[in-house]
Amino acid sequence: MGSFSIWHWVIVLVVVMLVFGTKKLRNVGQDLGAAVKGFKDGMKDGTAENKAAADPALAHKTIDVEAKEKDKV
Repeated sequence: MGSFSIWHWVIVLVVVMLVFGTKKLRNVGQDLGAAVKGFKDGMKDGTAENKAAADPALAHKTIDVEAKEKDKV
């Protein structure tokens, strides 16, 4: 069987372009790129939230409390 040569891939690309058209392929590429960008942005936001939770200096509000027993009446 072996690997495909460059000419096999060129023929496959031409057939795909004839079937789907360049406009539809461009739209699919843009949608895929936007999805990847959104995923990367989401991962950056997630790491920023983890750093804020791990570092108390970055926390917005911290409340220290002490539990006491309630007197029974």
